[in-house]
Amino acid sequence: MPAVTVENPLTLPRVVADADAVQRPVLAVTTAPSGFEGEGFPVRRAFAGINYKHLDPFIMMDQMGEVEYAAGEPKGTPWHPHRGFETVTYIIDGTFIHQDSNGGGGTITNGDTQWMTAGSGLLHIETPPESLVMSGGLFHGLQLWVNLPAKDKMKDPRYQDIRGGQVKLLTTGDGGALLRVIAGDFDGHEGPGITHTPITMIHASVRPGAEVTLPWREEYNGLAYVLAGRGTVGTDRRPVRTGQTAVFGAGSALTLRADESQDGHARDLEVVLLGGKPLREPMAHYGPFVMNTRAELQQAFEDFQAGRLGTVPAVHGM
Repeated sequence: MPAVTVENPLTLPRVVADADAVQRPVLAVTTAPSGFEGEGFPVRRAFAGINYKHLDPFIMMDQMGEVEYAAGEPKGTPWHPHRGFETVTYIIDGTFIHQDSNGGGGTITNGDTQWMTAGSGLLHIETPPESLVMSGGLFHGLQLWVNLPAKDKMKDPRYQDIRGGQVKLLTTGDGGALLRVIAGDFDGHEGPGITHTPITMIHASVRPGAEVTLPWREEYNGLAYVLAGRGTVGTDRRPVRTGQTAVFGAGSALTLRADESQDGHARDLEVVLLGGKPLREPMAHYGPFVMNTRAELQQAFEDFQAGRLGTVPAVHGM
């Protein structure tokens, strides 16, 4: 970790918070429980236990792995439906193959992101490639669910394959952090991901002992999930470690600091920073469907059962 990097961050554009920026307080630090998803790959449920008012417009996020598979062990998901939101799959290490009932698909690996707007609905499957199943190897990534506003929930599905080399690379004033802007506007710098719901998604690597204070849009919420390493968040230096999420309150800047000493596995403090403009709309959520009312949710189930979200291609023997 990570797949997308530079030898000298000081060659990159720098982002510095204004001196009079209002620091965001840390409202809570939560620890993600571990579980299994799909056919049995390990995940951490990053947002478990966080009140939705602090998450909106984000719904859930799973850290997939980090796991070193032996030969024959890599797993994926079975065919499953989605409607009413977007899935963002960010692969840090390893490879995942996507296929959907509309004939779309692709391979994402080592810093790539697939942004799938489920919209009105489809079926899809995510699997490791046969080569990874045969040989085993490292697998590590994230899947984030972003809610769609009511006006966009029934739009046609859309896909964005964002290659690792397309992300916008930035640094802080002293070069103490590498910032990968995957989506959204960050201090005037645009990430490649196109979003229906206004959000910012950043993967930050903070060098040991470095402290970074970043400008943050006041109308957005603020979340920081620790992929690896140890450090602190906020000006009061609340400790955080791998698998924990910091929830920030209101303000125009947020602060992170990496501990001077990291463990041998995590050279830097690796953090995913998320901010979004809350939709403040009613939400009816069950399993793979995220709608605004129970009636819409029921309709999604009926449409799925009737095959109106698509059918599994015959090549998979179903």
